[in-house]
Amino acid sequence: MLTILDEHTRECHVLRAERALRATNVLEWLGTAIQEHGAPEYLRSDNGPEFIAKEVQHWLASNHIKTIYIDPGSPWQNGFVESFHGRFRDKCLNREQLWTLTEARVVIEDFRCEYNQYRPHSKLGYLSPSRFVAQRAPSPTSVGLRPPFVGDGRTRTHDLLSIIDSD
Repeated sequence: MLTILDEHTRECHVLRAERALRATNVLEWLGTAIQEHGAPEYLRSDNGPEFIAKEVQHWLASNHIKTIYIDPGSPWQNGFVESFHGRFRDKCLNREQLWTLTEARVVIEDFRCEYNQYRPHSKLGYLSPSRFVAQRAPSPTSVGLRPPFVGDGRTRTHDLLSIIDSD
């Protein structure tokens, strides 16, 4: 599983099931998330080979994104993602029996959409992540639509994005 979360807005930008993750997969999904939501100043990740690959390091440097790595065996250094994964297991994975990769992707994407659109977060004033983002927009926008100034991929909309490969 590849998880990309915005630690400020609590939005889950990517929650993707793959048979194996490679650096090219990480770059593809990270690039898509940045194009849609803007580039973070920092990217927090574990030390998995798909995150420390030279190709990923070069891409991050060329996009002026700094890295923060979690020490091996120190999940408390990324408590927000660990909390998200716990909820994801409880509310989705433990309730489903997934037989194919396609089925897993559909069920997991449904969970991601529900998490972003409807689940209230106490740290966001009990708003869903999409409602929180919509309130921050400079002009009225529908829930779930990004503000127009965010999508250029260069604008820094938040300070920290977490990206994790969960087991």
